[in-house]
Amino acid sequence: MILNTGARTDTVQYYSEWLLNRFSEGYVLTRNPMFPNKVLRYELTPDKIDAVLFCSKNYAPILPRLREITDKYRTYFYYTITAYGKDVEPNVPDIDTSIEMLMRLCKIVGKRRIAWRYDPILLTDKYTIDRHFETFESMAKRLAPCIDRCIFSFVEMYKKLNINMPEIIPFTRDDRLRLAEGLGAIAEKYGIFIQTCGTDMDYSSYGIHSSGCATLKILGRANNCEFRNIKHIGMREGCHCVESRDVGAYDTCPNGCKYCYANYNADNVRKNIKKHDPKSPLLLGELLPTDTVIQGDQKSFLATSVNQLSFFDIER
Repeated sequence: MILNTGARTDTVQYYSEWLLNRFSEGYVLTRNPMFPNKVLRYELTPDKIDAVLFCSKNYAPILPRLREITDKYRTYFYYTITAYGKDVEPNVPDIDTSIEMLMRLCKIVGKRRIAWRYDPILLTDKYTIDRHFETFESMAKRLAPCIDRCIFSFVEMYKKLNINMPEIIPFTRDDRLRLAEGLGAIAEKYGIFIQTCGTDMDYSSYGIHSSGCATLKILGRANNCEFRNIKHIGMREGCHCVESRDVGAYDTCPNGCKYCYANYNADNVRKNIKKHDPKSPLLLGELLPTDTVIQGDQKSFLATSVNQLSFFDIER
C-alpha cells in the first residue's frame, strides 16, 4: 500500500506529533469523507507500507524526528513552494525560508526523494506571466541541486474560487502555452526534469514531461526497489498517479491558501482544529459508538519480496 499523508491537509506542518505517534503505535484510523461513520484502519508497519508520500509547504515541524520514518520506510517528499505571498497563502513561510528548509530536507533524505511542486499556477494583476517566469527562475537556480524534479499545474477553477479569489484572471490557451514554453526553457537551463500535474495536455514540445507525480517508477527509482508494472488509476480526472490511501481530513489545514480545494471555509477549519488530539488514532476526535471500523485494503505493489531499506542503504 502507498500511504499518502498530505492530500487532504498539510499534516506535516500542523499534525506532525500525531503522525509520528501513529507510526510509533503502528496503525491509523481515518474517516471516509463521504460516509463519516465508516472508519478505515490501516496498519503502519513496514511490511504493510510500500512507501510513504509526504506533501507539505513547511517541513520544519517534522525535520528533527524525520529519521524515525525514513530509517524504516520507503519515502518520497513533495515540497510546494510557489510565487505567492501572504495575500494568497497567509500562513505559509516566505520563499527564502521555504527554500532553506527544502535544502535541509535534502541533507536528510537526498535529492532523489524530493520533488518541488510549483503549483497551482494562477494569474492576477499582481501575479502575471512575467512575474511567474522571474520568480520561477530565481527559485530554480537555487533548488536545482536539491530536487529530483519539478511539478507544476494550472489552477482548477472550482466554484468557490469565484468567492475566495475574484481577482483571478482565467487562463486562455495562449496563456498556458506561453507559460509552458517559458517554464520548460528555464527548467532546461538549470537541468531540472519538469512535468505537469493533473492534465492530459501535451506540452512535450517545450521539454515538459507528462503528468504522473507519484508513479511506481518514480518511487522505485527514488528508493532503489522494483514495483509491479500496473496501470495507475489516479485520484481524479487527469491524474496519472498510483493508487494511494490518505490518512488526513478535509477542512483541517490552517494555511489559508485562497485557491485550496481541501478546505470549504475557514470557520470549518477553526472548529475542526479544536477536535484534534495528537494521541487519538483519528486526526479529528475519537471513535464514536455509531462508528464502524473496517480493515482497509493494503495490497502491495512491490514486484518481489523486498526487504525494507534503511536510509543508509539507499544510493544517493
